[in-house]
Amino acid sequence: MAVFHEKRDELEHYEIRMGVPRGRLAVTMDLVTDAMALVGQHGVYCQSQRWPDKPVMDVQLIMKNLTDAKELIQSVMEELKPKT
Repeated sequence: MAVFHEKRDELEHYEIRMGVPRGRLAVTMDLVTDAMALVGQHGVYCQSQRWPDKPVMDVQLIMKNLTDAKELIQSVMEELKPKT
């Protein structure tokens, strides 16, 4: 469970603000967003020969999966949001 040690400050910050489940999801969202940025940078250098304006297929698939994961995390955070 190294992530709990490595991200201790961020987890504490968000868990206090949003509660434990939503706080952990918020940190997860940050990690996914960071991964998307790294994949996006990689995609700039790994262009498809077939479609020069697009990254190679594996980079496209990774980005789609990360985008889908982020959307699912956002939906769970909304479900956990206190109703007012």
